[in-house]
Amino acid sequence: MKVVVAMDSMKGSLSSLEAGNAVSEGIHRVFRDAEVTVCPLADGGEGTVEALTLGMNGTIEKVNVTGPLGSMIEASYGRIAESNTAIIEMSAAAGITLVNESDRNPLHTTTYGVGELIRDAIKKGCRKFIVGIGGSATNDGGIGMLEALGYGFLDADGKQVPYGANGLALIETITDEHVMPELKECKFRIACDVTNPLCGANGCSAVFGPQKGATQTMIPKMDTWLMNYAKKTKEKYSGANPNQAGTGAAGGLGFAFLSYTNAVLESGVKIILEETKLESFIKNADFVITGEGRLDGQTVMGKAPIGVAEIAKKHKKKVLAFGGCVAEDATLCNQHGIDAFFPILRTVTTLKEAMDFNHAKENLSAAVEQVFRLIQSFK
Repeated sequence: MKVVVAMDSMKGSLSSLEAGNAVSEGIHRVFRDAEVTVCPLADGGEGTVEALTLGMNGTIEKVNVTGPLGSMIEASYGRIAESNTAIIEMSAAAGITLVNESDRNPLHTTTYGVGELIRDAIKKGCRKFIVGIGGSATNDGGIGMLEALGYGFLDADGKQVPYGANGLALIETITDEHVMPELKECKFRIACDVTNPLCGANGCSAVFGPQKGATQTMIPKMDTWLMNYAKKTKEKYSGANPNQAGTGAAGGLGFAFLSYTNAVLESGVKIILEETKLESFIKNADFVITGEGRLDGQTVMGKAPIGVAEIAKKHKKKVLAFGGCVAEDATLCNQHGIDAFFPILRTVTTLKEAMDFNHAKENLSAAVEQVFRLIQSFK
């Protein structure tokens, strides 16, 4: 028996790899000789670096960079030496989880550290980049990242503007004579499932600003500053389009990538499934196992398990899914390639107990074991 396991992480409990290994253990309790291939999985958000780096036989690089509040922090990214590829999560350097709730203020938070991660990877030979841009603490339009790469955003006195959205208000001139020369050789695949434009009622300030600490007074100001930034950017780079879907992702970081680098915005799931060559493993499988922490109606909206199921169904494979919990509307998954799904909880428990690493691991292995015992009974 050949089984391919591609589990998304169960956030707060098991990483993608840990969940996959727990599934493998459950299968081997029943079919000791089963050939189980565990493929780490992610959707461009948290866990993307780990999943892709492991799935592509890369190494983790640790770098000291400027954090969202301007102080130095340690951040990691993945490097695949064979293909000169870097895998970066912007949240490692500018994520909202790096800022205490009481300190969240997009007027001051910066993406500078994201640029430092890119710069480090370029110096180590990387020319292909996969960047997940979810979970940001910033609304600086990506100027922090671009400054770290050598772009100048100068005020009326010819000085670099300060970090954060405050800096957007002061931009008079944009320069590029000090940009890293290697940047023009780099290609960026940006994992982005957000479709918001840069500005306006559906823009990053209005929609995502409040969760980053923006008050109702800040939001229209930041929106106006971003409009001015976009206008000056377009004057310098005619292809800049602040209305393009995704430019509002990560507080305007999507706009920065599209306007100042050779970048494309793509579905995070699509990138991960392609780069890990999951389809090549699925072709020869008897069963495909996937899942995530919560299976519900949202799962069918571009989440990783459905991406796995779509590939499996191209090759007429049976797909089973396991979830930490399963909502009533998870039945939608059955219409999108998942043949059957199973909750892993075995008893009434508290959320804390259910998410405990050891409990979650054993619950998942036990649930998988029983499903494969059923499969064995039909053989």
